[in-house]
Amino acid sequence: MQNSKNNLYDTDYHRWAEQQKELLRTGQFERLDIDNLLEELGEVMANNRHAMLSQVLHLLTHLLKHHYQMTVLNPQRHEPQQFRSWTDSISDARDQMNLLLQLSPSLKREIPNMVGTVYPAAKNSAIRQMNNYLPKAQWLTEASFPDTCPWQQEQLLDEDWLP
Repeated sequence: MQNSKNNLYDTDYHRWAEQQKELLRTGQFERLDIDNLLEELGEVMANNRHAMLSQVLHLLTHLLKHHYQMTVLNPQRHEPQQFRSWTDSISDARDQMNLLLQLSPSLKREIPNMVGTVYPAAKNSAIRQMNNYLPKAQWLTEASFPDTCPWQQEQLLDEDWLP
């Protein structure tokens, strides 16, 4: 099984995975395709991390837009302007994050680093998206939002919390 060119890994992935599972279950460790198992485990970990990173970005973008609308734009207006509701997007991102955390609870400890990584992109995205709804005189800039994420991890994951 060491030569992946001649095994099921290259010809029938699903059958290969079932075979590896059975070999593990029955303790036939010497027959395992270790190289490909390690590669697959690395990809699963990377895919889960990427999915969480994507949802953190999505969540932060919509929290920033919601916060700006509620605290800056609407108080300035006699009649509050209605943008698209960001709350559905916020809930969707949290739901996806919670699903990922159910599958991979260890991802929770990575969220603070992910927030730091994606916050600048979320800020830029929120600025671009909000500017689509605002007159040019009211366009947002880098100074419209803090340089770092103003919210704690507990707030980000709390289904009932909005800024």
